[in-house]
Amino acid sequence: MESLKISLQLFIEYLQIEKNYSQYTIACYAHDIEQFFAFMHEQAIGGLHEVTYSDVRLYLTKLYNERFTSRSISRKISSLRSFYKFLLREKKVAENPFALATLPKKEQKIPHFLYEQELECLFHVNDVNTALGQRNQALLELLYATGIRVSECCHIQLSHIDFSLSTILIYGKGNKQRYVPFGRFAKEALERYVQNGRNELLQKGNVAHSYLFVNFRGRPLTPRGVRHVVHEIVEKAALTQKVSPHVFRHTFATHLLNEGADMRTVQELLGHTRLSSTQVYTHVTKDRLRDIYLHTHPRAEKSAERSLVLPGKHPTEAQAFDEDVLARRTAKADAEEDVSSQLAKKSEGD
Repeated sequence: MESLKISLQLFIEYLQIEKNYSQYTIACYAHDIEQFFAFMHEQAIGGLHEVTYSDVRLYLTKLYNERFTSRSISRKISSLRSFYKFLLREKKVAENPFALATLPKKEQKIPHFLYEQELECLFHVNDVNTALGQRNQALLELLYATGIRVSECCHIQLSHIDFSLSTILIYGKGNKQRYVPFGRFAKEALERYVQNGRNELLQKGNVAHSYLFVNFRGRPLTPRGVRHVVHEIVEKAALTQKVSPHVFRHTFATHLLNEGADMRTVQELLGHTRLSSTQVYTHVTKDRLRDIYLHTHPRAEKSAERSLVLPGKHPTEAQAFDEDVLARRTAKADAEEDVSSQLAKKSEGD
C-alpha cells in the first residue's frame, strides 16, 4: 500500500509541475486513482504491475453496477489511463492495462442556459447603491459578458483588466492565457465596483490585495463564494430553475451562436482546446426556431412580433425590460464592430 501512495504522489507532482493542472483537477485525478486502489485491495491485487485487462473490465462492471453515470465512468478511466501512461514512462510498469479499455458513450445533454428575459430578472435584483450590490452586479455582468469559468473569474486581478480597450486577460486551464472582450454594461458595472464598492469592502476587512472580486470581509472571493452569491441572487429573482455560475458560460456561448457568431470565435473566447467541446452549444433555442419559421415559411405570419412581456409583469414593467434588452443588443452590435481592432491593438502592444 505504501508503494501505491508513493506512485500517486509522484503522479500528482507530475500534474502540478509538468502539466500545470489546477488543484481541483488534480484532486479529481487523485480521488479516481484512490478509488481504484480500494478496488485493488478488495480483489487482493498486490501491485500496480499485477493489474490486467480482465481486472479493468471487472472494475468497469463494478462502476456500472454502482450506477455511476457514463460521464463519471469515462473520467475515472481517463484518469487511470493517464496514471498508467505516466507509470509506463517512469518504467514502473511494463504495460498499460487501461489502454484498450472502451469508454462508455456519453449522453448528449443540451447545456442549460438562460433566456434574455430571465437574465434581465437577475440584472434587476442587485442594489447598486451598496458595496455588495455593486460587486454582485459586476460579477453577473462579467460572467455573462465573457463566458469565463468560475475558477478563472476568481483569479482575475486588477492588472488583468484593460478598461481602455474593454478587454481582460484570462488565465485558463493549464495556465493558458487568452484575451476576452467585454461590453458596455460589464464595463460600467466593473468601473463602479472597482472605484467604490471594492474599496469599501477592503477597508471593512482592513486588507489589501489585487484580486478583483472580494467577499464581505475584503478577502478574495472563492469559487464556492461565487456559487453562493449567484444562488442568493437567483432566489431574490424568484427564478424556478437551478442556476450556477457555469450556466452563464452556457448562456454566453448559446447566445453568441444563435446571433450568428462562428464556431471558431466562440471556441477561442471560451478557451476550449478542442472544437468538439464548443459544438455542444450548437442547439437552437425555441425563440430562434420561431424566428426562423416566421421569416421563412410561406404561410407564416411574417409580421408577427415577439413580445418580451414577462409572466406576472405589468406592461410598463415589461416595457422597461424590453428597453434593457434592446439596449444590450444595440451595445453588442456596436461592440462587435471594434472588438477585432481592439484585440489587434492589444496583440501589437504585447
